[in-house]
Amino acid sequence: MKIGRVLATLVAISASGFALAGPQEDYGQYCASCHGADRLGGTGPALIPETLRRFRDAGLSQVVLNGRPATQMPAFGEFLDQPGADAIVAWLKTPLDSVPPWGEAEIMASRQMNPDYVAVDAPVWDSDPMNITLVVETGDHHVSVLDGDTFDVLDRFPTPFAVHGGPKYDPTGRYVFIMSRDGWVQKYDIYGLREVGRVRAGLNSRNIAMSADGKWLAVANYLPNTLTILSTEDLSVAKVQEIKGKDGTPSRVSAVYQAPPRESFVLALKDVPEIWEIFYGANPPQFGFGHDWRIEGPVPQDTPFPVRRISTKGYLDDFFFDQSYEYIMGASRSDTGEGTGGQVIDLVIGQKIADLDLPGMPHLSSGITWERNGTTIMATPHIRDGVVSVIDMSTWETIKLIETEGPGFFARSHETSPYIWVDVFFGPNKDKMHVIDKQSLEIVATLQPEPGKTVAHVEFTRDGRYALVSIWEDDGAVIVYDAKTLEEVRRLPMRKPSGKYNVWNKITFSEGTSH
Repeated sequence: MKIGRVLATLVAISASGFALAGPQEDYGQYCASCHGADRLGGTGPALIPETLRRFRDAGLSQVVLNGRPATQMPAFGEFLDQPGADAIVAWLKTPLDSVPPWGEAEIMASRQMNPDYVAVDAPVWDSDPMNITLVVETGDHHVSVLDGDTFDVLDRFPTPFAVHGGPKYDPTGRYVFIMSRDGWVQKYDIYGLREVGRVRAGLNSRNIAMSADGKWLAVANYLPNTLTILSTEDLSVAKVQEIKGKDGTPSRVSAVYQAPPRESFVLALKDVPEIWEIFYGANPPQFGFGHDWRIEGPVPQDTPFPVRRISTKGYLDDFFFDQSYEYIMGASRSDTGEGTGGQVIDLVIGQKIADLDLPGMPHLSSGITWERNGTTIMATPHIRDGVVSVIDMSTWETIKLIETEGPGFFARSHETSPYIWVDVFFGPNKDKMHVIDKQSLEIVATLQPEPGKTVAHVEFTRDGRYALVSIWEDDGAVIVYDAKTLEEVRRLPMRKPSGKYNVWNKITFSEGTSH
């Protein structure tokens, strides 16, 4: 009888579609393709105790079963039951036998400079160098180089696996640096349409930032807990900065940004309630309420890339800067209960000066600013709620919540455009794109370029005449719209195009694009 009951139970479980394998086997079947067979990360982050310390087991189990907002993490509840998800989470919390070291020696050993590369004196094409747009195609790990006037493809070159975060141009717009989730950084010469070289700056990385003088590239790493600073000239290591909080707690770097007027990199940290500012120029870090380098002048420093730490109330791992780069709007994008509000940090004095009413997990790094009624306002979509928050940056108060047809990921505009373009990236209406009037703050059009297909991310040409929209599918396209009439002009077939990055808009820090 006992054997019969066991067989009946197994048959019932099998019929339900739930897995019978152990957690390690389930991980290999459902997780390894994104997070790596060694759990050290791929398109998804590393899944080891060092990167999961802030997550409750119950919350992680729900991520396994239901997916995760703001990411491409799918739901596996169709294949795994609650005990199966719990077992995977428990196994993920077990340490690896060893995590490979990845310091300066290992980074330099990975460096591969193209022996056939020869710099050219001028572009090998006749297009406007300031109106080149790069399109990241994640479907087959390539980047297309577009002429921003004719939309002809000048080149299509392979990238490292799983490009993540926006490519960064040097100040001349000639070279572009591209980073992948597994830590590789690629340098490409747009003038010569040739790769210069690549180096692996981390094992699992988040994004990169270019210094204002074009000399340094900072790489934010989840694994190891470091910030790698590279020379843009030859991709050599200038510094590997270990990231530990004031109490010694190691932290992943959620993102790194450049603050050009401050000649610094600003770090968002995942695991400690601090903001770090790392200086690369003549202006050193200043501490306390009484110090302002703009008034007092620089203080001599013996340490290259000195670090300033600013303590914060809570974790802030998603940022937006005002145009002066003196204020940070910060929020948390974690799954631990934060993410229901935000703070404003004054970088000059290193203190919080205001709270922000930001429900629904804002995607601040995708926000944009523009002028309205004599003041600068900022808009950000939300990852959990179908709203766009509009904030007066003189008072830090929310002046409107614009209801949308679902949670969004990207907001974009251009100085010449009267509109904000906001996608509805998450949920059943992912095939929609809202167009919002900057002055009335009303939705004036909702585009549906291809029913049922995900539409996301907008970039404008240099003059703002055209808006480029991604059909974010493997058999997708970049759709070129007339930015004023909202009529489709051209459709360029692409392999899962994600971000698009115009040289002029990026190197001039257009107020309508992310920085």
